[in-house]
Amino acid sequence: MLHGINHNMFGKRDPKQYGTMTLAEIDAQLQALGKELGAEVESFQTNREGAMCERIHRGFVEGVDAVLINAGAWTHYSYGIRDALAILTVPVVELHMSNIHAREKFRHHSVFAEIVKGQICGFGLESYLLGLRAAVSAASRAQ
Repeated sequence: MLHGINHNMFGKRDPKQYGTMTLAEIDAQLQALGKELGAEVESFQTNREGAMCERIHRGFVEGVDAVLINAGAWTHYSYGIRDALAILTVPVVELHMSNIHAREKFRHHSVFAEIVKGQICGFGLESYLLGLRAAVSAASRAQ
């Protein structure tokens, strides 16, 4: 699970869009569902684009089975992260807590859209849980 820029501020930042759940609470929910599904979930958050690319590279080298990513604002313009994700040969699921298509126009476009397995947005915490279910399912079909 890759959490992008400003996600360390979940629970404090714009509760109308993102709710009041903290990043630690989101990660705990993912861990619990992962156990239920028989999947190990490792979470990573950074506010540095290069660090995100390096973590994606490490996932490639380590042979992760799937990737969930909520890159935040990077979704709309980071070709560096897009290129790092394109290196992966496993299912990548893009997710967002808010409905990016119902927000400001610049948020409607994802530079990742062409290379990810699918996108889930607009369901708050449930976007993460749906994304994990989709990633586990896609990874099991790929093996």
